[in-house]
Amino acid sequence: MSDLLKSIDARTKLAGTNKLEILLFSLGVNARTGRRESFGINVFKVREVMRTPPITSAPDMPASVEGMVSLRGVLVPVVDLAKYAGVETDSPRSIMIVTEYAGHTQGFLVENVDTILRLDWSQMKVPPDMLLAEMGGLVTAVTELQDGRLVMMMDVEKVLSETTNYDEEIVYRSIKPLNDPNLTVYFADDSVVARNQITRTLEAMNVKYVGAMNGREAWNELEKVAAYAETSGQEITDLVSLVLTDVEMPEMDGYILTKKIKSDPRFAGVPVIMHSSLSGMSNQQLGKSVGVDEYVPKFEAQKLSETLTRRLLGSLPVVLPNT
Repeated sequence: MSDLLKSIDARTKLAGTNKLEILLFSLGVNARTGRRESFGINVFKVREVMRTPPITSAPDMPASVEGMVSLRGVLVPVVDLAKYAGVETDSPRSIMIVTEYAGHTQGFLVENVDTILRLDWSQMKVPPDMLLAEMGGLVTAVTELQDGRLVMMMDVEKVLSETTNYDEEIVYRSIKPLNDPNLTVYFADDSVVARNQITRTLEAMNVKYVGAMNGREAWNELEKVAAYAETSGQEITDLVSLVLTDVEMPEMDGYILTKKIKSDPRFAGVPVIMHSSLSGMSNQQLGKSVGVDEYVPKFEAQKLSETLTRRLLGSLPVVLPNT
């Protein structure tokens, strides 16, 4: 297993090229359909892959959480992905994918892992509505491989949201409204959970917003508003106060979206904040290299609101670190 993931650190160089590498895995043969569907997860979020270790059950856990394992002295919750996704299968969950994102470590039980594929984000398409409805928003993107297989990118942030208790209602109640009708935030994120948290944060701040499911959709909307600003004689900053973008998105990722915004003189003066569960320093540096003004981790609504408030009200920015 270590050979499969031995060069994950080097793969961070893919960021900013609109490319990604995904680890393919299977949850087993679906008893209802008779098919073995292929799923994928970005290798940025994979810490290691191992044989499933002994799992200690724990009380009061969600139904899909099998229990806990100790990894080098750290207790890690273990989620049965087949059970979570509603895939009825008798296949053994012999492999555990250890993931790390948004400051959380989780173990995902799967039937097997296949290989790592390098793809372009433009190959990843927004799932059709039927698939979104069937999978309950669990799939954020789909792509077809050369052998005809369809691979579904799993929304691991949704898994995290529904198997932990970090989304506290009290956090949103403590957010202070800005009450400025002239503020409008544009944001892009492919995760249903993340989009919901962003909208809840902006609504608590009483700030208008325009949302998109990926970088391509956001860029199309921004081009429309830029064209309107030119024809109406308005300043772009009067129409777009700030852009908030995820990193991983189908069709166009957040790095390419930021590059386009920062290289286009029509958007001069519009700050771009990167909002991602990829919390490593290397990802922050890559964001800085394409012009990101600031980085804020996902699933921290209070920190997001504080960062947006400071930027929207024109306070001094926080400079991303150089090392």
